Amino acid sequence: MPIDFEFTEEQQMFRDTIRDFGENEIAPLVEDAEKNEKFPREIFPKLGEMGFLGISFPEEYGGVGLDKLTECIFAEEMGRINAGIAMCINAHTSLSCVPVHKFGTDEQKKKYLIPGIEGKVIGALGLTEPDAGSDARSIRATATKKDGRYYLNGTKTWITNGTMADFVIVAAYTDKSKKGTGISLFIVDSDAPGFTEKNKIHKLGHRSADTAELVFENCEIPEENLLVGEGGFNGAMDTLLGARITHAAKSVGLSQAAFEFALRYSKEREAFGKHISKFQAISFKLAEMAVKIETARLLVYKAAWLYSNDRKALKEASMAKLHAAEVVQWVATEAVQVLGGYGYGVEFPVERYYRDAKLASITEGTSEIQHIVIARELGI
Repeated sequence: MPIDFEFTEEQQMFRDTIRDFGENEIAPLVEDAEKNEKFPREIFPKLGEMGFLGISFPEEYGGVGLDKLTECIFAEEMGRINAGIAMCINAHTSLSCVPVHKFGTDEQKKKYLIPGIEGKVIGALGLTEPDAGSDARSIRATATKKDGRYYLNGTKTWITNGTMADFVIVAAYTDKSKKGTGISLFIVDSDAPGFTEKNKIHKLGHRSADTAELVFENCEIPEENLLVGEGGFNGAMDTLLGARITHAAKSVGLSQAAFEFALRYSKEREAFGKHISKFQAISFKLAEMAVKIETARLLVYKAAWLYSNDRKALKEASMAKLHAAEVVQWVATEAVQVLGGYGYGVEFPVERYYRDAKLASITEGTSEIQHIVIARELGI
């Protein structure tokens, strides 16, 4: 069977549609979203209407029924438009809707997945805590069952979509004696009694992304909102596997945006009587940017292909996430250098690309964690 690196005609058309939507419906909102540090929630119903929130979900739930490859095309194009907005969309589809689809009951899917695909409700994943980031088994949140209900206590932080989510998938221990395996996953409605605070977090980059600390004090959860019983940690890790691939695609999109702007600027800016793109120091930077972006993109789509075909993709997903994170930070730094002083100012978006790029090596599994996963998969 020959190797084909070309997108299908359907995927090409899908990319054109996504790009057109992003440039016409989302790009005009970016400046205000970044300035006000507020995600433009009004785009969610539009995304749902276009089918962009249900790319890889079955048609029976209102999805499009396509694959991870196509989902990565979408994530890359959104990352190219704005990293913060792309992150909120990814958190909704990959981190909250995916576990409902994979582990939810029919009733849970009707209540949360279908309207989530339609863009009528927004979801989030509550895993990280103030004292438990990379070591997710060390979370302290607990959920105790009493009289047919669960009572959740704990704090979650750095939660994307935190203040605007209609529901949150929350990880909590139902049996503290079982490290890791005693964790369960719950669907918590934003208006649940005891869901007491939603403190917004202000950030270096991704300013248009809604990020918050969530506090639960004897938060009442109906028994039917248990998503995954003990062993939920594996469910959370399975969710993160797919999310890391789309996150890597988002990083490729951000890299592409930084590269395109630097390339365009270099062809317009003149110094010493010629465009700076003609200077070897600049042309070599741009050439190296193009090479690194293409290698990151190939890793992303290989991982997506494996995932779509139910092949083992843990190592490849971590490789894609790690490499894309390194590439986007390098490309964004070099883009600033190409623009010189203008790259350091806020007049052009390159300084935003630079700020946004750093998060790639931190969120959804740090680069250090990806090294650990890759080494383990190599048998080390």
